[in-house]
Amino acid sequence: MGVGTAVLIRPRAALILGRVSNLPTVLSNAMAAIALAGAGAQDGMSGGELVGGVARAAIVLALFYVGGMYLNDAFDAEIDARERPVRPIPKGDAARGAVFAAGFALIGLGVALAAVNGPAAGLCGGLLAGAILLYDILHKRTLAAPAIMGLCRLLSYASASAVVGAGALAPSMLLGAGGLFCLVVGLTFAARQEAYDRLDNAWPLAVLAVPLTGALWVSLGNPAALVLWVALAAAAGWAVHRLFRRAPGDVPRAVAVLIAAIALYDGVLIAAAGSGPTVPLALGAAFCFPLTLALQRVIPGT
Repeated sequence: MGVGTAVLIRPRAALILGRVSNLPTVLSNAMAAIALAGAGAQDGMSGGELVGGVARAAIVLALFYVGGMYLNDAFDAEIDARERPVRPIPKGDAARGAVFAAGFALIGLGVALAAVNGPAAGLCGGLLAGAILLYDILHKRTLAAPAIMGLCRLLSYASASAVVGAGALAPSMLLGAGGLFCLVVGLTFAARQEAYDRLDNAWPLAVLAVPLTGALWVSLGNPAALVLWVALAAAAGWAVHRLFRRAPGDVPRAVAVLIAAIALYDGVLIAAAGSGPTVPLALGAAFCFPLTLALQRVIPGT
């Protein structure tokens, strides 16, 4: 049906466009950023305040994530009509104009809610919105697209910590965000090949060694963090094996698992950050891994 349709956005198409099955990884990002920035353990935050802070940050990040995914499909509608005709817009389940409007509205609301929490949160939210738009507009036109997507997740850490008034520039948070950047760069490189169900070059996947090595380093001496690291390494190893094997269907399955593994990475960092409030946060982040995989079976994550 091309890129135009009389339908605005059908209910299921709204979920597919937003890749909502991946939202648990957004929640785990919020948990990790807040824990790494020192909220709760160092700031005397009560359990209720910590839960409220995580909820506020997760809502803001979810608005950015879903809005960005909507705009991704809206900008790519003509390409998808040729390469992925089952996507909602070319299939006729969503009008391109409506998807554009919804995407910009969600991102605008995300910036507004971030700004309510202070100038630093507003600044981080604005930078995140800019990075998302840059990716959505340019990702089919530049080899730097994986780095831009990595920047989006890095800024998600900064935005989440700023929303709760924690240190967006805390050294541990920045180091964790750097590892997340590399993890997302690697999986985004693989995702760029997904439409063709093949991986032409595998060497850029070497960047995945950075978050794995960093997560192992901070886990040493912490049994809970080491257990989560083993799960992270197993998930990454499974995905990389599929990417190298290159059998039909391997690339999309590997990308989906790598996306879900973001939650395990977050869990490792939270567990390694200390005790007290970080314990339930680490468990919550770890649970986001199987939850994401389960949701991806209902709503495609890519």
